[in-house]
Amino acid sequence: MTPEAHEDEVARLAEAQARVVAALVAGAQVPEGFDPGRMRAQAASLIAKRRGIVARIRPDTAVAAGPDLAAEFAAYARARTAPPPGYRADADDFAAWLRDRGRMPPTEPPAGQRAEQPAGQRAEQPAGRRAEQPGESRAERSAWRRWWSRIPGLS
Repeated sequence: MTPEAHEDEVARLAEAQARVVAALVAGAQVPEGFDPGRMRAQAASLIAKRRGIVARIRPDTAVAAGPDLAAEFAAYARARTAPPPGYRADADDFAAWLRDRGRMPPTEPPAGQRAEQPAGQRAEQPAGRRAEQPGESRAERSAWRRWWSRIPGLS
């Protein structure tokens, strides 16, 4: 194969891959030769994965969206041509998207700062990093994990 033919083949493959990725993450037309049903299923799976990660990074978004989390996140994802670069950016963009629709409070503490807690109350731990409570049994920790896994839209 000549170097020119190799470069043409690499360019053709890159273009085909870009079409597949666009169909999966941006709702573009499914490329010829691919099963549309399977592509839709894979795209839905990728959105569900993003939704779960975003809800763990920003649990306030899951609480704000409530039982509509899956539908809200799907609408948010469809409204973009590509996901943001990184899960933190995706979580913050989703929070802004919910805020624009009146689903979240209009303000939040600056990044990295927690709101002041009344004396004697513990600040919430980041998602997935709940501090072990003094005297808490293994069953109580398991109950907390089961509760966390039941947040709407995470499954």
